[in-house]
Amino acid sequence: MSCWAVIVAAGRGERAGLGRNKVFYAIDGHAVLTRCLDVFERCGRFDGAVLVLSEADEAAFMALRAAEGPFPLIKHVVRGGATRRDSVYHGLLCLPEDTEIVAIHDAARPFVSDEVIEATLASARACGSGVISTPVVDTIKHVMPDGGVRSLDRATLRAVQTPQTFDYQKILEAHRRAQAENLPVTDDAMLFEHYYGGVRLVTAVGAEENRKLTTKADFEALSAQAAPDVRVGQGYDVHRLAEGRRLVLCGVTIPWAMGLDGHSDADVAVHALMDALLGALGLGDIGHHFPDTDPAYKGADSMRLLAVVMDKVRAAGYRVGNADITIVAQRPKLAPYMEAMRTSVAGGLSVDASRVNVKATTTERLGFEGEGLGISAQAVALLVK
Repeated sequence: MSCWAVIVAAGRGERAGLGRNKVFYAIDGHAVLTRCLDVFERCGRFDGAVLVLSEADEAAFMALRAAEGPFPLIKHVVRGGATRRDSVYHGLLCLPEDTEIVAIHDAARPFVSDEVIEATLASARACGSGVISTPVVDTIKHVMPDGGVRSLDRATLRAVQTPQTFDYQKILEAHRRAQAENLPVTDDAMLFEHYYGGVRLVTAVGAEENRKLTTKADFEALSAQAAPDVRVGQGYDVHRLAEGRRLVLCGVTIPWAMGLDGHSDADVAVHALMDALLGALGLGDIGHHFPDTDPAYKGADSMRLLAVVMDKVRAAGYRVGNADITIVAQRPKLAPYMEAMRTSVAGGLSVDASRVNVKATTTERLGFEGEGLGISAQAVALLVK
């Protein structure tokens, strides 16, 4: 039995207050639309699907398809209409003539389960319609024209959701008639009831979780529940000690007979930190962004270069969670300057000092650090979306 789906995603979702179509909002790293399409793909019960989008969202879908797709179940993408009824009708018109069963689903319900989909399909095959529903848990009041209210028996009430699944020819004919008569409806079940006298309501495991994402509060709640989007980067740098140079570590000048040699101020600790931040963003290293062949960086203050890197962190939508820096030097003793270095780095990262750790160690006189030939530094940085 040929079975297709119409996935409706043409609304603007203005109540969500996201400034874009809510189906492109990411939940734990994947768009709402991706999660919806994945369920319909995995259930293995459909020959294909039509996605209904507004013209303004076509480019966003192409980008999503490249990033998270390819969504092989989607055979056609069609433009929505002025109303939800119009959008569904556009989708129905694109289905193959031999389609027997069609499931109509709102893309803003990404938590639909296999059990819910199968329950509506089974009912539609047997009875011509299958609309998923859940018992009403709130007390419902009917407001009279004169302002009075009447309580309804919630035991007899059901809240309907999508998917709403139908005999294809019947729902297509109902939509044709509704278009001709300009029938105002809020969902396809209401339209089907109007022309055929009723629909078959079904329940299934997972229906309670099959909620529609509508308001800003819905998305805020999801953001609070979702695992944070974090990235970790690691950096390493080394500079030779030389006479006639200032010794600068973490933006703090350390009194010492020698300093670190380099094109900039050679702040080895900040260089390692910048590499960690750039690594977390997947943006290469400081040699790429601040090449030592560029005279613009001759003698540059590394803390100013850190400010440039932090602009890239913010532009990518991240903030620093914490940073940990280890400076490896036999001499000088750095303990008296640790708090100043920690405060300096915290300021450069725009975080509280409690989120920064700076420590120093020796190599027990082993290697170039132990021989006093140079100083190295390692850094780890955590970025949070």
